[in-house]
Amino acid sequence: MNNEPITATPAATETPAPTATPTVSVAEKWSKVFADIKKADTLKLPIYNNPLMVQRLGADPYALVYDGRVYIYMTGDVIEQGPNGEKKSNSYQKINTINVISSDDLVNWTDHGCIKAAGINGAAKWGGNSWAPAAACKEIDGKMQFFLYFANSGNGIGVLRADNPWGPFTDPIGKALINRNTPNCASVTWLFDPAVWVDADGSAYLYVGGGVPGGAEPSADQIEHPGTARVVKLGDDMISLDGDPIAIDPPFLFEDSGINRIGDTYYYSYCSNFNVDGHANASKYNLHNGQICYMTSDNPFGPFTYQGAILRNPGDYFGPGGNNHHCIFEFNGKYYITYHSQILDQPLGTGGGYRCTHIDELALNEDGTISMGKGTKNGVKQLKNFDPYVTVPAATMRTMGGIETKQYGDTAKKYGSGDMVVTSIDEGDWICLGDVDFGEDGAKTFTATFSGCGNASGAIAIRLDGLGGEDVGYVEVNGDGMVTVELLKTVTGVHDLVFLFAGSGYDWNSWSFGK
Repeated sequence: MNNEPITATPAATETPAPTATPTVSVAEKWSKVFADIKKADTLKLPIYNNPLMVQRLGADPYALVYDGRVYIYMTGDVIEQGPNGEKKSNSYQKINTINVISSDDLVNWTDHGCIKAAGINGAAKWGGNSWAPAAACKEIDGKMQFFLYFANSGNGIGVLRADNPWGPFTDPIGKALINRNTPNCASVTWLFDPAVWVDADGSAYLYVGGGVPGGAEPSADQIEHPGTARVVKLGDDMISLDGDPIAIDPPFLFEDSGINRIGDTYYYSYCSNFNVDGHANASKYNLHNGQICYMTSDNPFGPFTYQGAILRNPGDYFGPGGNNHHCIFEFNGKYYITYHSQILDQPLGTGGGYRCTHIDELALNEDGTISMGKGTKNGVKQLKNFDPYVTVPAATMRTMGGIETKQYGDTAKKYGSGDMVVTSIDEGDWICLGDVDFGEDGAKTFTATFSGCGNASGAIAIRLDGLGGEDVGYVEVNGDGMVTVELLKTVTGVHDLVFLFAGSGYDWNSWSFGK
């Protein structure tokens, strides 16, 4: 017998299997994030179509219809600040850019930027300001060219030229087209507020002027007949004058020339002055202070016959009053009036005088007269559904909360207009588009392009039918470039579309849906 002690052999120890970490899908991850995000405030609720743009201010609108789109050019109001950062009332002396946006449905607008018009950084370095733009296009030497006329404060008219409606715009003559040395213009109180019309035969006419002479106490006759409007034929090149300006006599003129031709009739429209009420002859014109009214003629030079008022002062519709400025345009067989108001002054907490642009329908009667219009927050109904299957600039929106837009690329940065991106994105910011048509077969994928991301991260929720609607997809932001994702379901039919942002520090260039 072996008396050696028996040594127990330890049992083999089994290494426990690692515990599996549950896989969280992109949808699960971001659905929880977006469920708790507080949405950014907005200056325009998605139920309204006016004002057109809330990422910037824009005044004195002028419409150009080209290639199935309406381009709106606006004075680039900038909010002025005092030495301690307090907001000041608008002096209008800081304005040297012209905003441009476009749409083919009059509800969803693409931001094309701020044209650097006047000043040391602008195309017209001889000018100090760029107020009240007017736009036209004309084929010259077989090439379509675009022209932008603007007021250098109240002392002259400049002209810019481009090969596209969004620019880049440059100064073709290096000086004012009209100034106080121009014949018959020295005595015009305010040599500003241009309007331009190009006839079917290519001949073009420019209308300028405004103000009431007589200083602080004008006479009754000066109030009724200021005599400060001018019309001149433009040269074939659109950047010269073919003759001297001549006077026309809109009764109770204040400012804001407008010109249209409907059939064989020329319609000259303008804003009445603020001395109408209480004037002995006011009732003869059925006119009040600061209204848009019009005259007609069978000749672009007149004589014009006064017809009546067609839009009351913005204060009658929105509370804040101020000056009235408009443009009448025809699009897809209907007439519209674009104008500005000061409806955003109170929510912005500004010192007053800052404007934003609206559009409402205008009724043209069978006899050629124009009915009184109405300023609204609802605006016009969307004219067509939005196509999501083309590449859409991200700076296209019905309204938004929180975001800003900025120029993208060397050309846009130099000239102010062109390609734009959505920027200053923070958690809870959003963009909304109206009546997006995904069709019967529907969308299955979504593609987005980003830039300026650096080390930023975040995501975009693709949401249907309002800020509180259903998420149908998420796009993670992981750097510059293009990313395509599968939607959570096939999206069909017509919906309002919302993009809701998480994270910050990235720019968004464009998007499209795929089938």
